[in-house]
Amino acid sequence: MATFDVYNLEKQKVGTIDLADSVFATEVNENLIYEVAKMQQINKRRGTVGVKNRSLVSGGGKKPWKQKGTGRARQGSIRASHWVGGGKAMAPKSRDYFYRPPAKVRKGALRSVLSLRAQEGKLLVVENFDLGEIKAKKALATLTGKLGLGSALLVVGGVPTDAARVNAIKSVRNLASFDALPVEGFNLETALRHSELVLTSAAAKQLEGALS
Repeated sequence: MATFDVYNLEKQKVGTIDLADSVFATEVNENLIYEVAKMQQINKRRGTVGVKNRSLVSGGGKKPWKQKGTGRARQGSIRASHWVGGGKAMAPKSRDYFYRPPAKVRKGALRSVLSLRAQEGKLLVVENFDLGEIKAKKALATLTGKLGLGSALLVVGGVPTDAARVNAIKSVRNLASFDALPVEGFNLETALRHSELVLTSAAAKQLEGALS
């Protein structure tokens, strides 16, 4: 078991927590991180590009002039791609770029990023993040001043209706250098966007259970 110190919001040690090595002290697999990060980026593509080819452009059902005897080049349709207003040759079509690696890959990438932050000494476990109110200024002072963080993702555990969890997420979400997510929304891309990771003790236990 990997042992982490647990701090309060004053950066005072209040205890320790034991977490599974398979989640927080496993070998960092960069290939899994790459595959899942790529998945998250690609799945953001809308894929709504669409241009009409000659079969989709209206009109052009009749030859513009007869085949022979006019002295002009033969033409079959005014909707050919070399005509003004004609269809686009080899036109790009709308498509869905979505794909999803296996669950083992996705979970392995999350285990790798948790272990990576732990190895770097950039993983901080706090007892809770109860600010008592929704206050961005108070959250910023806590994160940058008392906890001494520069750019961090805060992951809050507990049930969705927990007032402390709601207050924490709403207080942090508008800060420029910080993000806050409920534990069920923890994802690789957001974790990599920040150099530090802050977990409440409840979130750490929930991640351990989900990723073991």
